[in-house]
Amino acid sequence: MFDKRRGFADKLTYIIMANDIKLRQIFLEGDEIENINYIPLSFDEDLKKINTKELPEALPLLVLRNSVLFPEILVPITVGREKSINLVHEVFSKSKILGTVAQYDSKIENPTKNDLNKVGTIARIIKILEMPNGTITAILQGIARFEIKSIINENPYFIADVKYLNEEKPKLPNENYDAIISSIKDITLQIISQSPILQEITFAVKNVENRSFLINYIGSNPDITHNVTDQQSLLEIGNLKERALKLLEILQKELRQVEIKNDIQRKVRHEIDQQQREYFLHQQMKTIQDELGGNPASQEIEELRKRAKTKKWNTETAEFFEKETTKLEHMNPGVGEFSVQLNYLQLLLDLPWNEYTEDRIDIKKAKKILDEDHYGLDQVKDRILEYLAVIKLKNDLKSPILCLYGPPGTGKTSLGKSVARSIGRQFGRISLGGLHDEAEIRGHRKTYIGAMPGRIIQTIKRCKSANPVIILDEIDKIGNDFRGDPASALLEVLDPEQNSTFHDNYLDLNFDLSKTMFITTANNISTINSALRDRMEMIPVSGYLVEEKVEIAKRHLIPKQLETHGIHAGAIKFTNDIIEIIIESYTKESGVRALDKQIAKIARYYAKQIALSEKITPKISKQKIAEILGVPKFTKDEYQGNDFAGVVTGLAWTELGGEILFVETSLSKGKGKLTITGNLGEVMKESALIAMEYIKSHAAQLEINSDVFEKWDVHIHVPEGAIPKDGPSAGITMTTALASIFTQRKVRKGIAMTGEITLRGKVLPVGGIKEKILAAKRAGINEIVLSQDNEKDISEIKPVYIKGLKFHYVNTVTDVIDFALLKEKVKNAIKIE
Repeated sequence: MFDKRRGFADKLTYIIMANDIKLRQIFLEGDEIENINYIPLSFDEDLKKINTKELPEALPLLVLRNSVLFPEILVPITVGREKSINLVHEVFSKSKILGTVAQYDSKIENPTKNDLNKVGTIARIIKILEMPNGTITAILQGIARFEIKSIINENPYFIADVKYLNEEKPKLPNENYDAIISSIKDITLQIISQSPILQEITFAVKNVENRSFLINYIGSNPDITHNVTDQQSLLEIGNLKERALKLLEILQKELRQVEIKNDIQRKVRHEIDQQQREYFLHQQMKTIQDELGGNPASQEIEELRKRAKTKKWNTETAEFFEKETTKLEHMNPGVGEFSVQLNYLQLLLDLPWNEYTEDRIDIKKAKKILDEDHYGLDQVKDRILEYLAVIKLKNDLKSPILCLYGPPGTGKTSLGKSVARSIGRQFGRISLGGLHDEAEIRGHRKTYIGAMPGRIIQTIKRCKSANPVIILDEIDKIGNDFRGDPASALLEVLDPEQNSTFHDNYLDLNFDLSKTMFITTANNISTINSALRDRMEMIPVSGYLVEEKVEIAKRHLIPKQLETHGIHAGAIKFTNDIIEIIIESYTKESGVRALDKQIAKIARYYAKQIALSEKITPKISKQKIAEILGVPKFTKDEYQGNDFAGVVTGLAWTELGGEILFVETSLSKGKGKLTITGNLGEVMKESALIAMEYIKSHAAQLEINSDVFEKWDVHIHVPEGAIPKDGPSAGITMTTALASIFTQRKVRKGIAMTGEITLRGKVLPVGGIKEKILAAKRAGINEIVLSQDNEKDISEIKPVYIKGLKFHYVNTVTDVIDFALLKEKVKNAIKIE
């Protein structure tokens, strides 16, 4: 027997499977039940055998709000509507037979005939239980399906004219039908296994033999098929096999939903458990740390606040720092964001907000320091002293940014160090060569992994002062690609009107750079962004004469290398002649960087000799230089004479300084073809074409027979073909060479020339005059032909550079040819006709 103290659901489950009428009668006649769950039941066939022909055609209807009754199934239905309660009592006192039909929308309180489904189930009232809350629970047993033909009456309850529907059962045995039933059982058991509240149904599902009952039992169970619409669609299918297939489809959908729901619940439960575990562990750690003397994270935050009190930042920055510190307090020290936030706050504290070094601007002292550190460069020094004088008088840095440009090794970067030393400021250097990423200037946003501030803010942090001298080195070598344009980012940095509110993406605060002195350096200003170049005052730093290099070596390079290599002063002696040999035979540059390397090589040789305790001769000889440095690597550029027609000496500017070059021309029988060789750039090739066209158009003036241009091929060549050459300054040189080869006239001895030409024959000015003059002087040339417009450039050059040189200023190509070509023909002149 069963224990009456067990729950109502347990009793129903037991009675379903007991196959014992007496037990069911005990249940139905037993104690009053306080709460009844919706659990479908089935009674034996002998309790529900009713002939549908004996049933009335006019059937009272009990409208079900959110459930569907199936044939063969016994269910408790809670009845709450007054109309429905009256119906149940009246029917129970008479025939106990009524129809049940589900309404479309469970939210409708008083449904009309249009709100009812057309197919329902006729049922017998087995028992009525009065509930404490004023409702009743009717135990109904489904008998058969019916279809509503029409509604006869709506008051006091629905009465419908119905048509009874038969069940179409498959013929047995039927393997396909049995397979469907087996699948229904399997999927139902899977759903039950994942739903603890359904475990009590497992026994019933496993042991039910009646196929139709199993289909209706599972289909009507609201814990398995939740959707009333799905239950109604099952009820409307008359063929049991088709109903079973539809049920199988619904069960598969329910199984997927249960699996998804359980998976979500497992994940959430795991996350909650993990969070609780971490919380308890952190609480334990905190307790242990408190016992040992405090929480390191809390102590670190407190230390940050103490440091913040010493900062000289404004109210806005202070409030921002406190906000970010509070955010750090609320973070878990174990997560990665904690260290990111901590590093950010430490950067804020490390920056020198409104912290400046005191300027000690003494113009005389600054001049002395600049002269001590650099020999020559008088124009550059004068401009720097003017710059410092403005700062001293006005105490304002809103003046143009200086850009020192010129060949490598001329002391541009070291000039910045000297400026910082002369006024007592900190010095910082930022190399911009090869920079492609804009974030290198403005920094990365904090949201990126590995984010950091830009180089400007990092340099300010290293200098520990908000008014350092910062050298932006190699500004002409900034790149530009898909990551941004660093040159455009520098516009804000180098604009005195904008840099007082410089915004670094990582810092996310405005930082005042207006007190910072920026000095930029470059080798080739043509590659600098035009907008950036407009913000800077360009100061040329030209190359050195041999005499200047000798003085620089004696005053700076040799003492530095002797000290670096541990050799005391006087152990070895460099004479002026030896230094000149090193300069001319082992270096080829405008600056002194290569010279410094050669002196270092000599110092290492003598350091080795001294370390081995070998006897050394202090005075260095030419033979010793050859032994240490090897055979001479360069030969001095020398003028090559005027013995050949069509060979003219030109002057060129390179990044290494000035050089002389030779333009050679030759003629050969042919059809007037012009060939140009020597690794020349497009501009230089255009100069050659213009020169040729000028000669053709002025053939009569030059006493050249115009027919020769159709009978002779012309070849123009510039030696040292491995070196790329370009620029317009060889225009007059090429024209003179062509005039010489066609006329076979000698070129004046000891001259060189530089200048651009036009088709009209006008000579235009060119740049790099000082470097070109130095190259001419080194080569032993004493006369130089220049454009009349270049005369102003000569007036700015110190007399020491132009001593012994004679300048000839021209306006047209005719002036050039009249001066450069002699009336005398060269020896072995060829006959051109």
